[in-house]
Amino acid sequence: MSLLLRWVFGALSLILVTYLVPGIVVASFYSALLAALVLGLVNALIRPVLIILTLPVNILTLGLFTLVINALMFWLASSIVKGFNVNGFLPAFFGALVVSIISWMLNGIFNK
Repeated sequence: MSLLLRWVFGALSLILVTYLVPGIVVASFYSALLAALVLGLVNALIRPVLIILTLPVNILTLGLFTLVINALMFWLASSIVKGFNVNGFLPAFFGALVVSIISWMLNGIFNK
């Protein structure tokens, strides 16, 4: 049940991001659900490999390069899912940042 709630909250956070960050478009709730699923899979499978491969750069930037990796994963998910469009790197960067903040807040609220 917790996994389904996280999935729906991820989709709702993607819809909220479309109102907060210009350059991000989600066509429907179904597209948001699919994008949240793909974003979760991309973050679970590809992101750890990129973190390890870019470890020297990550150490030099004191972990700030992780924000760039998150933006690239967000952008990658938008290129996979039809109906979820991100128009460039800056909207991907700020969209990933806002989704991370919303997810952090929701995890804090519902994990108590």
